[in-house]
Amino acid sequence: MVAMPATLQDTHEAVFCSMFRAHYGYVCHTLLRLGVRESDVEDQAHELFLAVHRQLDSYDDTRPLRPWLFGFAVRAASAYRRLARHHHEVRTDREVASRGPALDAESEAHARRLVLEALGAISDLGKQSVFVLHELDGFSIPEVAAALGIPLNTAYSRLRVARQEFRRAVLQLENEEET
Repeated sequence: MVAMPATLQDTHEAVFCSMFRAHYGYVCHTLLRLGVRESDVEDQAHELFLAVHRQLDSYDDTRPLRPWLFGFAVRAASAYRRLARHHHEVRTDREVASRGPALDAESEAHARRLVLEALGAISDLGKQSVFVLHELDGFSIPEVAAALGIPLNTAYSRLRVARQEFRRAVLQLENEEET
């Protein structure tokens, strides 16, 4: 591997440090929504940013950064979820409770827990990723498809199925609470 000139390396490091500071919170929040336990989010985020650092030269700065980072988060969450030790762990109310001030903290914690559980009920990470990027992060479906490297029609199809699964999960969870 050829070493970069000192000034280019300094610029590379400055860009990375700025990216880390600006998007660390987003990455942690995204990992949590993709099924990484709160107690493991920080470690997973650091591992993710190590991968980002290695791939920083491949980033096209004419495209939005968050969908690119989301792709790293999807891969990190997928690897995390494959580990057997994470399959039977249950989140506590503390892990899904709101961190910011809320009008009704109990209602906020309940809503967050419901959303996280319903997200977890979406049958696969591909559908879940499209749902989170579009419905929660507000990216257009063409942006989602580009960020995940999937055909546009596949993104629309995954979104449709994920919405159905999410609705079904919310209804089921609400019915279980009533009984």
